[in-house]
Amino acid sequence: MAGEEHAHHQPGTLTEEQAKRMLAGMNEVIRAGEEMRRLRADMVKLFADFGWTQDRIARLTEMSQPAVSKQVMKYRTGEPLPPTTFSLDQYDVPWLEGRLWGLAEEIAENHDSARCARCLHALARGKKRFTPQNVDELRRLVEEDLMAHRTEMPSSYRSAYDEISRGLDIPARVTATGSASMRRALACQLQRDRLRGDS
Repeated sequence: MAGEEHAHHQPGTLTEEQAKRMLAGMNEVIRAGEEMRRLRADMVKLFADFGWTQDRIARLTEMSQPAVSKQVMKYRTGEPLPPTTFSLDQYDVPWLEGRLWGLAEEIAENHDSARCARCLHALARGKKRFTPQNVDELRRLVEEDLMAHRTEMPSSYRSAYDEISRGLDIPARVTATGSASMRRALACQLQRDRLRGDS
């Protein structure tokens, strides 16, 4: 079959393999864009739950007020989200992944030679997904950074990593509210705020 395809390949045209390689990067960007739109929609729902005005949400999300209004109306006709807890002490996998992401961002921002920076950038840009393999890779790189810069980093970095690692090693059987991407984003920000407060 492959030989048949090769035989029909016209000179001066792309092979299927060439087209696949060319489109792979574009598909990643499109997929990441779709995931970000879904995450933003989840955040709009969360902000509406806070009782924030549509104008305020539009300003924060950089959306038009009519677009926010449409999102809020769609949300109100569906099932309401259960209340979200804003505490780092939650042990579902997306929450722990978000905490790891936040810790890695703090390390990468404060240390030019951070080994976790490249993997972190790929995850943040949607080039890599939060799969168990990619999360394990990020964990390993964060561990290496913590060892390499142990004299320069606050002890809170190591404490946070140890807690996150224990949670990821033995995931708790909990049902969390909200989408995985929203929980990761929230946990990432809360972890960064905690680390900055403890530094």
